[in-house]
Amino acid sequence: MFKSTCVFSGTAHPELAKQIATYLELPLGRCRTPRFSDGEVFTEIQENVRGVDVYVIQPTCAPVNENLMELLVMADALKRASAGSITAVLPYYGYARQDRKAAPRTPITAKLVADLLSASGINRVVAIDLHAAQIQGFFNVPFDHLFAMPVFLEHLRPRFSEPPVYVSPDAGGVERTRAYAKRLGADLAIIDKRRERAGVSEVMHIIGDVRDRDCVILDDMIDTAGTLTNAAKALSDKGAKRVLAAATHAVLSGPAVERIAASCLDEVIVTDTIPLSPAAVATGKFRVLSVARLLGEAIKRIHHSDSVSSLFV
Repeated sequence: MFKSTCVFSGTAHPELAKQIATYLELPLGRCRTPRFSDGEVFTEIQENVRGVDVYVIQPTCAPVNENLMELLVMADALKRASAGSITAVLPYYGYARQDRKAAPRTPITAKLVADLLSASGINRVVAIDLHAAQIQGFFNVPFDHLFAMPVFLEHLRPRFSEPPVYVSPDAGGVERTRAYAKRLGADLAIIDKRRERAGVSEVMHIIGDVRDRDCVILDDMIDTAGTLTNAAKALSDKGAKRVLAAATHAVLSGPAVERIAASCLDEVIVTDTIPLSPAAVATGKFRVLSVARLLGEAIKRIHHSDSVSSLFV
């Protein structure tokens, strides 16, 4: 890598940015991101970036609006400093679940965020495991959609003496779960959730044989963990030997940590696209896999105009 490349970090996840910069054998770019007394975001780029290809590492995780606004302000500062190009690296893309009008008179906020990123001067976006892949189409700039699958496969492949059953927690995740099961030569199970009527708890029907088998529930994110812990209980009730979970984004909002701590889950495997809270670490149930090497390699390939998709063949 040359001086024509520079990596900057927002305040959302500086540790991940440091690991990426280490992989690239680059120092992190120097900048200040203080707040005014009323909460306004301010950024000062403290080195020359004229003509430089800049990569800004900033997952838009909680506090989502703070981190998103900081990214926009940093992009504007870099644009006005005559950066050659600005690539936003969003390990976690906030507002991704608002990707369509689910009811009348509601916003499509994932599209609004795409417009804001483009308007701020960002020339390219990199993200991992979007909640809805079609969000790529909201952008009029190049978008590199990365997958955490290689990171999980490297961890899961040697983990079990006998292949476990990979479980989709709902119908929407079947394609993702099938891809894992196929690559690992394992069986697939699906949880069919049904709510008979309003106010009645969900009934979990399990499609597939899980009795006396290790089970791994796969998902793209864990938010409040209601679906995850209910799925784990349903698998345990059906005779599963052990139940683990693997998800890319540990959002863990509301009662998620308490639910997981009290659940029958043996372990929850997540990546560091979002920094894990101290409360989650204290449960002892979480194992964190790093995506720094994946993102660093993607940045290197983008910079040298090499194929990014070949990372996932």
